Amino acid sequence: MNVRIELTYRTAKGTETTFSSDQMRAAKAMLIADDFDRTGRMKEIAFIDEQDTSWTMKEMKKYLEEIETEPHDVTVYFDGGFDLKTKRSGLGCVIYYHQNKKAFRLRKNALVEELNTNNEAEYAAFHLGVKELEDLGVHHLPVVFVGDSQVVINQLNGEWPCVEEELNRWADRIENKLDKLGITPAYRAVSRKENREADQLASQALKDIDISSTLELTKE
Repeated sequence: MNVRIELTYRTAKGTETTFSSDQMRAAKAMLIADDFDRTGRMKEIAFIDEQDTSWTMKEMKKYLEEIETEPHDVTVYFDGGFDLKTKRSGLGCVIYYHQNKKAFRLRKNALVEELNTNNEAEYAAFHLGVKELEDLGVHHLPVVFVGDSQVVINQLNGEWPCVEEELNRWADRIENKLDKLGITPAYRAVSRKENREADQLASQALKDIDISSTLELTKE
């Protein structure tokens, strides 16, 4: 979860001012808040999440303790490719998350043959990512979904209408699964270059290269 800090600080002589930070991971925000707290001059503090919900320091600490052993701080990259000649679709998803104070990257692709368009393949790749979240045990958390498909991103976030029947079915399927898991989605459109990991997985699927792996990420 990303939050911003809203802080009222009082100097030794009683002068007060209020600060508002940029958005950052909740765990990082708590480290900064603890540091301010040790000064003894922090008068008030609140953590504001992406839904503009305000959390107290006590509530945020409890939340971070509860999710520590479960996958959290989750970002899903997805991409789908459709081969017009073979009528086959390659799906790819990359999931970054934290668990037990460690960072992980999950990579998964799939080859399917029952789709008819590239947009369907993009939706199917998104759905693949959601299924992997379910298998990971991700639930009742905010999740960021990142893709280079303007159609999928803008239809799911409500910016564009979804008039095609088949795409509507995919959207309903995805939204029902997210509701069931209690996942609050945030959507981010990026360039194909920024989505190259998921794009490569989709291309590998079309070449019958099966990928399914989880890697612990280490800091350099």
